[in-house]
Parts: sequence; C-alpha cells; structure tokens
Amino acid sequence: MKANPQLKKFIAPYDQEIQKLTLELRNFITELIPQANELIWDNYNAVAIAYSKSEKLKDAFCHIALYSKHVNFGFNRGAELTSRGVTLNGKGKLIRHIKVIDFESFPKEDIKKMIWEAVGISEKMNTKLIEKNTTPKSIIMSISEKKIRPNHKIDK
Repeated sequence: MKANPQLKKFIAPYDQEIQKLTLELRNFITELIPQANELIWDNYNAVAIAYSKSEKLKDAFCHIALYSKHVNFGFNRGAELTSRGVTLNGKGKLIRHIKVIDFESFPKEDIKKMIWEAVGISEKMNTKLIEKNTTPKSIIMSISEKKIRPNHKIDK
C-alpha cells in the first residue's frame, strides 16, 4: 500500500532518523499484514498512525506514535496480549507500547508474534475483520490546527 502523500508532510518536522525509523516501522507492519488500513492522525502533540483491518480505530491492532527523540510502537489491546517476548509499557486499561530508538534494535521476531496475536484479538472483537481486505488504504483521520513538534513551537 502506498502511504498517503500527506504522511511525509506530517513527519517532515521530525529529525531524519525519526522519519526513517517511522517509515521502517510502517513497512514492517504493512509487509506483515498487507490487508491492513493505515489510519493517520496529525495530532497536537504527535503524529499517530494506527493499523486496522477496517477504517475504524476501535478495530486497530497496533500503532506508531512519533515524538522528537523516539517512536512508540504500541498495541491497542496490549494489556490482553499473552505473547510477552517483549516487556510493554503503559498503565492504561488496554494500550501498551515500547519505545523504539532505532530499527536495528527493534525486536522484530517477538513483535511479529505479538502483532499476529493482536490481529487475532481484533478479529475476535469484530468477526467481520476476518474477511480479507483487498484494497487497503492510507487514510487521514484528522489534522489538528495547532501542533507541538520537535522544535516545540506551536504551528498554525
């Protein structure tokens, strides 16, 4: 799936290493689950990208959130995962994540197992997701008017 052309614009304020890491993580997910839609939010404090077999956040199985010095790779129902080759952070009811500094140290094999389990949890919550999505899309969900980006200025 081709990324929405606006994605590069959204990640442009970030350091080149963060941009590169984001695209590597994006490719990792879309190659593993090619039928997933990409749901993009250009939020106030971060760019967030969720992956779902539908066009709804509630069906998302994992996500990426960009920050100035790292990227969070998270699971929308991470608290329910039993595959724990990787220790996930978070204290919320469901969402868990790991902080990623570079793709080389990203625990790819463990995360693959966790993604497959997360997809299964998502499909169990919405059985319509089991049907193959033959036309995955990269969709802009929202764009915040004001933003804090790595240079910590508020943009309009």
